[in-house]
Amino acid sequence: MRAWRKAWIGVWVVLFLGAIPDAAWSAEANNIDTGTTAWMLISTALVLLMVPGLAMFYGGLVRTKNVLGTMMHSFAAMAIIGVLWSVCGYALSFGHSVFGGWFGWDSRYLFLRGIDDAIMPCHIPEYVYAMFQGKFAIITPALIAGAIAERVRFRGYCFFIALWSLLVYCPLCHWVWAGDGFLYKLGAIDFAGGTVVHISAGFSGLIAALYLGARRGYPSTAMHPNNLVMTMIGAGLLWVGWFGFNAGSAVESGLTTARALTATQIAAASGAVMWILIEAFHHGKATSLGIVSGILAGLVAITPAAGVVQPTGAIVLGFVASLVCYLAIFVKNRLGYDDSLDAFGIHGIAGIAGAVLLTFFIRNSWIHKNGGDSWSVLSQLGIQATGVVVTLVYAAVVTLILVVLVDKTLGLRLGADSEMAGLDHSLHGEHGYGLLNLS
Repeated sequence: MRAWRKAWIGVWVVLFLGAIPDAAWSAEANNIDTGTTAWMLISTALVLLMVPGLAMFYGGLVRTKNVLGTMMHSFAAMAIIGVLWSVCGYALSFGHSVFGGWFGWDSRYLFLRGIDDAIMPCHIPEYVYAMFQGKFAIITPALIAGAIAERVRFRGYCFFIALWSLLVYCPLCHWVWAGDGFLYKLGAIDFAGGTVVHISAGFSGLIAALYLGARRGYPSTAMHPNNLVMTMIGAGLLWVGWFGFNAGSAVESGLTTARALTATQIAAASGAVMWILIEAFHHGKATSLGIVSGILAGLVAITPAAGVVQPTGAIVLGFVASLVCYLAIFVKNRLGYDDSLDAFGIHGIAGIAGAVLLTFFIRNSWIHKNGGDSWSVLSQLGIQATGVVVTLVYAAVVTLILVVLVDKTLGLRLGADSEMAGLDHSLHGEHGYGLLNLS
């Protein structure tokens, strides 16, 4: 009886093993690093978590009548860019250079149809890498919404971010992160998106805000946040998600991952501390809005530098980012332009600070690996400055063209009556809190 049982077990084992293609066994056994894959899956989820975190952060800062409309901007980006990235965004970003290197292109990446069985050199399925990068593509145009909050048409915004993603984000992504991108080959350091994400979104937001003009009543009318509790929760989600954003950009589960995570934590904390000190000196009290602004400034500044600087550099970058962002917002208030939620004042300014100043804090091991005796602070500083200037000029010029195009066709600036009624009622027929007072 036992012999028969063993025989049947043997038959089923043979049948089961025979039903699994040899290639599948080979890929799992030899090609896929399950530890790195698991970490990249987690990182992808963490970066996606940042988008509802951003929605809460921005949603709490606007007036009650605009809370849902503002949060919709982030969720719309999740939907629209989520589809575009799968259709052609990944191809434009990580395909082979075409048109002199201004775009990438690879027909195999259309609809991601050519990567079904692909395993990358870092031993993760290419699907995982494509989805990880796709989350960056989602959150970047959503950041722009902070500069033009409370005064844009939803349909115009949706059309704008679709065009902006294809014509601004994807080319920048290719230049900086694709192996044959010209800034990549130049040696520009952008570990997780200081130029590609924050500088591009910050300066694009500034251009859009200047073109559209201020909100009606700004700055003479007080426009208080409707829910700073929600903003603080959103900031917390952003901080947590940023570990996936930065540490995940190592595309490994090892030493570089640990370095990037550590630098991210330290820079966020030092940014918050610096903002508290500035407010205490300037106003005699610290505010919740101030501390979350400092957290965000530190996170933005460390983004391009996370994998290359040591903890001392992370502390300095966090401190400097809070200082320059505080000054930028102070200047904005003096000049009177309406960057509603300080997308430029935080993302644009801190992004520049991080991308440039990281040059002075690069760890020796990175220098020996990537430049050796030929590397110098001055040469790297020039390369970083080149990357920053190219990014902000390209993003600003193309954004201006796009906002004019969308405004003259579908309409981007909200009409006076609709703006006074609020985005929630006039565009979506809803109210965030069910309150009668929508001011």
